[in-house]
Amino acid sequence: MADTSIPTHLLADSPPTICRLEVAPHFAALTPKEKLYAHHISRASFLGTRVTLRQHSPESEAIYDLILALYAACSGDWKRLASESSVSEQDVQYWLEYATVFLASLGNYKSFGDLKFVPRIPKAELRKLVEHAGGEARNLFNGVEEVVYSVVPEEKNLIGYIDAGHVSAYYPDSPSITKAEIEEVQAFTTASEILVENTRLKKISDSEFHLLFASAETAAPGGQKAEFVFGDGGKKKLKLVYGDYVELMKKISAECRAAAENSANEIQRKMWEEYARSFDIGSIQAHKESQKYWVQDKGPRVEANIGFVETYRDPAGVRAEWEGFAAMVNEERTRAFGELVRRAEDFIARLPWDKDFEKDHFLKPDFTSLEVLTFAGAGIPAGINIPNYDDIRQEVGFKNVSLGNILSARSPNETITFLKAEDVTLYNKLQGPAFEVQVGVHELLGHGTGKLLQETSPGEYNFDHTNPPISPITNEPVGTWYKPNETWGSLFGGLAASYEECRAELVAMYLGVEKDLLSIFGHASDQEAEDVLYIEYLQMARAGLLSVETWDPRSQKWGQAHSQARYFILQVFISAGDGFVTFSHSLPDMSDLTISIDRSKILTHGRKAVGEHLTKLHVYKSTADVRAGSELYKRMTEVTDQFKGYREVVMRLKQPRKVFVQANTILSGDGGVELREYEDSVEGMVKSYAERGV
Repeated sequence: MADTSIPTHLLADSPPTICRLEVAPHFAALTPKEKLYAHHISRASFLGTRVTLRQHSPESEAIYDLILALYAACSGDWKRLASESSVSEQDVQYWLEYATVFLASLGNYKSFGDLKFVPRIPKAELRKLVEHAGGEARNLFNGVEEVVYSVVPEEKNLIGYIDAGHVSAYYPDSPSITKAEIEEVQAFTTASEILVENTRLKKISDSEFHLLFASAETAAPGGQKAEFVFGDGGKKKLKLVYGDYVELMKKISAECRAAAENSANEIQRKMWEEYARSFDIGSIQAHKESQKYWVQDKGPRVEANIGFVETYRDPAGVRAEWEGFAAMVNEERTRAFGELVRRAEDFIARLPWDKDFEKDHFLKPDFTSLEVLTFAGAGIPAGINIPNYDDIRQEVGFKNVSLGNILSARSPNETITFLKAEDVTLYNKLQGPAFEVQVGVHELLGHGTGKLLQETSPGEYNFDHTNPPISPITNEPVGTWYKPNETWGSLFGGLAASYEECRAELVAMYLGVEKDLLSIFGHASDQEAEDVLYIEYLQMARAGLLSVETWDPRSQKWGQAHSQARYFILQVFISAGDGFVTFSHSLPDMSDLTISIDRSKILTHGRKAVGEHLTKLHVYKSTADVRAGSELYKRMTEVTDQFKGYREVVMRLKQPRKVFVQANTILSGDGGVELREYEDSVEGMVKSYAERGV
């Protein structure tokens, strides 16, 4: 029996929605050398698993080791473990469900929502399992028993700033570090041009802080200053400390060099050498060099990227989480994305702002549909637009990828909630195609558009600062722009990730109505195009309703960047008025709540409201108008009393997010590479990690 003393929304999903990443035919089509290339990238990516765990929560790595220790104790024979330890099979199943959700998030806080989750197996029953297993399992459990099950104080159930009572492993062994101190250090590192994506920050005392760099080497790169004074008249000290995750970074760097040896061309070889150098010496500058090569590596048969990439989970929005992927190109689906790239400038010209707020030259990127072999990290997106470095995006370019076997993954136990019966059939039919359009436009024409007006160096500007552009919001010349060393992320901080996701989603909603764009994705007939467009808008409206799951009423805090963005967009839809969005229910507990979109008003009401809000977000970002941008974003994402009420039924009816069982690659005795796949079950998920050996 599950522990009834724990609030139900904090219990691990039961059962989780499990999908297997289907990739065997695409891997089989690779040449032997390409398979070796993919294998070493996969290994490099997965070897960062413990990096992600250590970025997640203080206890995450020990819980991970406990999962592996229990697997090892019974060799994956869970029924035998249940019988021999006198624990019910149901309770063992609860443990496996917890382990599965944990492995999907690489930590005990959900990667989508940043909310802690707790095993349904009672503590006493889990104690029986570990006592039977003995040895390492017992010792590990003794160390994490209390924190695994603890749900008080409530603030600790969320990732966030430590001085607000939340949890963040980006600030290890620093229980007294404050948001103000983090911001003070960040202001100094920005001014000093110290890049922090691959760091954690440790408070030694009120006057001393250590910035920990992920690197295989423990000494600062040659000639680089390692100690600084800052703040309060120079009374505080910042020390740069190298060698965070040192043993892991050594192994990752070695696999990067092995990938370089099996690369298809000189660009790939140089790219992997720069990756290795970045992980050796802890240099984000070297990682930026790798990304320049990555953007130039056009049309590879095996696509990959690795490093400290997304800053969603750092409360300050500046430190990035480890991730890495290896995938094969789906050439048939890539052709549609190639046509979208070819016509990108035509679609960009239809966006609701003047060319002054757009890049001087659109650098046409690679845009590929991928079948994922490996995606290591705390979660798997549906699409990616990287690199995130503003200067490279503006000057060199970027790439887009759509993850086809993520988009198409389905589980037989999925339930569609909050839609009217007459919408469900069409939604089930077109959810995938509509989402593919949304992801494609979001990545290429959302994240790929926009110019940051900037003083690039003292006295040098990338626009005519003597005759600034006219703001379409105020009809006056703009008065703000980015100063030297300022970036979008450093200026907008913790709001930046969600704000940019929202801007990109709004671009998808704005351009998703264009029939010639829809025809690129194969929706050529008027009726089919109108149906896909309708599901695009309905899917986004439903996502906005579901998003309140990740908003915490006690702290008034959003736990997930994309969710906050989708709530913003739902509020935009509602602002269109005239019944464009309606909610209805007949039961007092609202368990029959539905959301509807008037499809006849998408062009007249929905798109108009989208355009107005998109223009504001875009111009505020382009002009570094933090005050206006932050005020708008915070106001639009303030959860109203109406949605606080809806949140109760959303929580009652919430469906588990998909988790993915991924294959492993193994070197065979003849020098080849074997693909080993696992069943789409909780047992398969745990076994895949146990055999991964990371």
